[in-house]
Amino acid sequence: MTTFRIFTRAFAVFVAVLWAQVALAQSWVQVEALPNEARAIDRANDYAAIIDGISSYRLRSGWYGIVVGPFATEDSARGELLALRGRRVIPNDSFVADGRNFREQVFGSDTIAAPTEPAEPLPPLQAGEETPEEARRGERLLGREERAQLQTALKWEGFYNSVIDASFGAGTRRAMAAWQENRRYEPTGILTTLQRRELVEGYLDVVRSLEMRPVIDTLAGIEVEMPSRLVTFDRYETPFVHYKSATDDGVKAFLISQSGDQNTLTALYDILQTLEVVPVDGPRTLRNEDFFIEGQNNDVQSYTYARLTGGTVKGFSLIWPAGDTKRFTLARDAMLTSFSPREGVLPDTAGTGVQDIDLLAGLEIRRADRTRSGFYIDKSGAVLTTTEAVRQCGRVMVNEDVRADVVAEFPALGLALLRPTEPQTPIQVARLAIQEPRLQSDIALAGYSFGGLLSAPSLSFGTLADIKGLDGDTRVKRLSVANAPGDAGGPVFDGSGAVLGMLLDANDSARTLPGDVAFAVDAPVLAEFLSENGVSPAASDSAEELAPEDLTLLAADLTVLVSCWN
Repeated sequence: MTTFRIFTRAFAVFVAVLWAQVALAQSWVQVEALPNEARAIDRANDYAAIIDGISSYRLRSGWYGIVVGPFATEDSARGELLALRGRRVIPNDSFVADGRNFREQVFGSDTIAAPTEPAEPLPPLQAGEETPEEARRGERLLGREERAQLQTALKWEGFYNSVIDASFGAGTRRAMAAWQENRRYEPTGILTTLQRRELVEGYLDVVRSLEMRPVIDTLAGIEVEMPSRLVTFDRYETPFVHYKSATDDGVKAFLISQSGDQNTLTALYDILQTLEVVPVDGPRTLRNEDFFIEGQNNDVQSYTYARLTGGTVKGFSLIWPAGDTKRFTLARDAMLTSFSPREGVLPDTAGTGVQDIDLLAGLEIRRADRTRSGFYIDKSGAVLTTTEAVRQCGRVMVNEDVRADVVAEFPALGLALLRPTEPQTPIQVARLAIQEPRLQSDIALAGYSFGGLLSAPSLSFGTLADIKGLDGDTRVKRLSVANAPGDAGGPVFDGSGAVLGMLLDANDSARTLPGDVAFAVDAPVLAEFLSENGVSPAASDSAEELAPEDLTLLAADLTVLVSCWN
């Protein structure tokens, strides 16, 4: 080893020892720990407005602690802890820290900053330090629980993906070497005493931040461990027991408890996926006796589990901010392992009884960003709709349960062609009118005027006001009929049930027109657009007038709700 490398190593050891002596000689009140620097600095600023001596340090676990101090003795720190608790300006779970866990300072100037870690990797262990053989001898003194804990910590850090068997085989050795390399230690595959302590303490810091504690709800009949530092009981709303966030992390949870059978389980599986807190993207499986649903989007990640047990359906859901996956996984696994149904089930009357069409037992139902109408134009389930229905959509749905792709558009006239991602067999498809309708003849407009609030389209009756638009465009027809934004994309029928056009969006912001003025793209234009995109639309071969009730049934069978989701 060169003289410079020996000096570098000696200096690093000297600084570490010096910092340990400084830290041991002082104490702090640790107020909070947060997973990223920006949030820690924001919170430290908040505390600094009401408490003197606030600082923030990066912890050995990678989190960021917010602290008050330093204090010369542990007793003085404990006295300040009690005083701050008495003023109710810090959480009740704040504690006295000795600073050995601190790294560099990221906020404040009143405390002694911990030294930053060397930018270059340290040289391999030399004589006088713990060698791999000495480290291996230290391993032999570990009990089974300690060995299993090391594997658990490696797994939590993402370096180990096998079973926790307390056996240090080849897989565990590779994981240890990978962890060492990640921490810029010599990758020997044998952890030294200090490395074992660093690995386990980093894991335990996060475990302590969750404070997983058993909860026994006798009314719901469920026992499960909950992240008690992050959530607190809120209320009952059958079939859910709500736990709200206890911090600004935004973590939430709910327990599931209701009487039922396999049909109840299946219905619950479908209903839960309509909730805002259960993102649509993620794996999910429904089995005979249980189900799980995982979901993730840019805002949240969630895990929901439920199973049949003794004539009841019981389970839980954990909702967590996106990006904090390691802590979420730790809490989820603890809940899943500890979940235990007990005697009892939530009564149907549990809760406030507040009813809201946008809520399910107190949980917000996911709603589309925008809804319009459309109609089937061939037996494969292709749908014609307006371009406004699919504008800037992350996901397009037909009748809320069938995903569809946009395969063609004609923006100048507001036409869009959709193809379902799964085969469909519509009862009816549109038949396009082949004859020019008479002015002032009766027409009918079908559409989902109220979005998805009604389970079937509405039918509005009116007249054909003109065979061209106000600007003389012969590709559109002017109608006199009551309409709403949700009707756009819906079919316009003549008296025989033939589709003479598709309703356009009333998006001309330059003019304010009477409420019953609407415009529809002419049937021949629709036919040309469809033919150019591989669809052969059916033509109407009947001139016989339909009774209003028959026209209503036809409209219900071929008109669809088109929704845009992001």
